[in-house]
Amino acid sequence: MKTGSINKIHDYLYEIPETYKHGMRVPARIYASLQLIENMDDAVLDQLTNVCLLPGIMKHALCMPDGHSGYGFPIGGVAAIDPDTGVISPGGIGFDINCGVRLMATSLTYDEVKPRLKTLVQALFNQVPSGVGSDGMVRLKPDDFDEAMVLGARWAIQNGYGSPTDLDFIEESGCMKGADPRAVSDRAKSRGKDQAGSLGSGNHYLEIQVVKEKNIFDKKIAKQFGIVRDNQIMVMIHSGSRGFGHQIATDYLKRFLSVMGPKYGLSMPDRELACAPFHSDDGQNYYRAMNCAINYAFLNRQMMMHSVKNVFADIFKKSPEDLGLRLVYDVCHNTAKLERHTIDGKEKEILIHRKGATRAFAPGMEGIPDRYRTTGQPVLIGGSMETGSYLLAGIPSSADAFYSTCHGSGRVMSRHQAKSSFNGRELQKQMEQRGIFILTSSFPGLAEEAGGAYKDVDEVIQATERGGLSRAVAKLLPIGNIKG
Repeated sequence: MKTGSINKIHDYLYEIPETYKHGMRVPARIYASLQLIENMDDAVLDQLTNVCLLPGIMKHALCMPDGHSGYGFPIGGVAAIDPDTGVISPGGIGFDINCGVRLMATSLTYDEVKPRLKTLVQALFNQVPSGVGSDGMVRLKPDDFDEAMVLGARWAIQNGYGSPTDLDFIEESGCMKGADPRAVSDRAKSRGKDQAGSLGSGNHYLEIQVVKEKNIFDKKIAKQFGIVRDNQIMVMIHSGSRGFGHQIATDYLKRFLSVMGPKYGLSMPDRELACAPFHSDDGQNYYRAMNCAINYAFLNRQMMMHSVKNVFADIFKKSPEDLGLRLVYDVCHNTAKLERHTIDGKEKEILIHRKGATRAFAPGMEGIPDRYRTTGQPVLIGGSMETGSYLLAGIPSSADAFYSTCHGSGRVMSRHQAKSSFNGRELQKQMEQRGIFILTSSFPGLAEEAGGAYKDVDEVIQATERGGLSRAVAKLLPIGNIKG
């Protein structure tokens, strides 16, 4: 990215003024080191400053350290919209609505898991459906599906997939209010009814991880999050709303493009930023449908976690409780949510678009489980399958970013470039030689996810910390992985 028009606020925060582009209502800000910014593709700057043109946008548009170009918004984009005067834009949420990450702790150590690692990964691969278009664990009848859209993870638990206590450790308690199945098309329902409890493809994964003592950066918070020993085994799930969310986004983008100008008199320089007033019939219908997809993703990850517990119990011949398997937290990416924030000294309800960005509430804030009230919200950052992931905590200084932070390491190569640069089968062999056993339903898909296709996750986390977005608690290293 060319940085000539970017002003430095400090070493990890840069601003593009409103004068950069005609019609910008607010400045744009990028939380990153100068090196990370220079390595971002040029489209990030254009997309981020286009976000500044959205009606109702408040304070500034933001890009996180893992930012790269996306659809409409850059991935890693955040925008706060006044719901009374502003819009909602599917391009600011994404096609995989509530793509998110779920982390489980165990009482197992690496030495206990290593002899059974291949058996464990193979069993997980057999039990958790993965891959493009894969079916899930259940086929939902129409009435059940409508109920599941409204209840989210609660529906999964009521139907035997987990414990009610799990809900305490899911963002929004696993159920977004305001979901209405009547706002969802028959096509979206058709795509989603058979996919509940499936991983999907792309950058989605189910990963067995190990935490080494040297990679625990805040032992007090780590203990509160469930990390209590050297070489402890953790399990991370990264997945979303599958074809269901994708179809909802597709349906409403098409609708918004047809009514944005003729019905609402709105115009954006990029059709990917199609939008509608939040309180209009169209805006509210999309919001209701989007909440259905958010809930679908929650129940999807809940069902997969249930399968993970069953596999571990079968392999180790102990109950999930005896193995210490418990949910640490489940976080969303790709949402638009009504939250209360202080803007210019006044508390106000605002609509936060987070596209490839994570909520990161600080200690004491409402919406955090009681267990984490003194630590801040757990934040789960999925890195590449070769390099590792991070567990962070929310901190007060992220108020300027609407309590938002990064969501991953961020791509530096397109999927096409990665497939041209890496060989999936060779990559699998090389990873196994380094102690990471991986199974996939698609070797071209595996090549797309090579570590070299992503930014240095350590550099991203350093910028996240020094930018005041969240605090690093521990790094989680991959040892076993299943991918679509």
